[in-house]
Amino acid sequence: MKRKMNSIILSGLLLAAFGVVGASLLVVTQYQTRDKIAANYRMALMHQLMEVLGDNQHDNDFLEDKVTLAGEGFHSSQAVRVYRVRSQGKPVAAIFVTTTPKGYAGSIQVIVALRMDRSISGVRVVRHHETPGLGDKMELAKSDWILGFTGTSLQQPKQSKWAVKKDGGDFDQFTGATITPRAIVNAVRDVLLWAQVDKQFESVFVLPSDVSGTKHE
Repeated sequence: MKRKMNSIILSGLLLAAFGVVGASLLVVTQYQTRDKIAANYRMALMHQLMEVLGDNQHDNDFLEDKVTLAGEGFHSSQAVRVYRVRSQGKPVAAIFVTTTPKGYAGSIQVIVALRMDRSISGVRVVRHHETPGLGDKMELAKSDWILGFTGTSLQQPKQSKWAVKKDGGDFDQFTGATITPRAIVNAVRDVLLWAQVDKQFESVFVLPSDVSGTKHE
């Protein structure tokens, strides 16, 4: 009986030891890969932002030169992150990350880059839950539809034409899917409308920078 009890205790101690070792290895692995994960995220984010920035020249680290604005003014379901692009200290462009809740299958996160003349240098969709083969045509890998925003503004086309063609606007909808492109067109238009408010766009460049670091959203 005593031998059996000792065997049970020994087995318990061995299991506990394995648990401690396993947990320790997990902590060490997470610690060792943390910087690599952060670096990979930063690289992916930079690639996305550079795509919409186009040929706008800059010399600042705009991943660090950023502010967060309340989403209400953009009809965004989340706070809007703005990356400020500068050259020799002067504003060149601003990249807005906004989220529309009006996608067919949920929210759609959109990146919109505005030059200082309030024209668009690029738009990309970075996160969505739309139906493959229908709503996902907003992805550049599936279609060049998203490139239609490049060079546009509230003057070209005029504001009343910032809608899909089914709603009387200038932008194509997808065959069998109108809700998705409508949501994106409206999200981009809302960024343009926000930037049209007198001095509001320029004021972004004088706000204190975020110091909390880029969040993985």
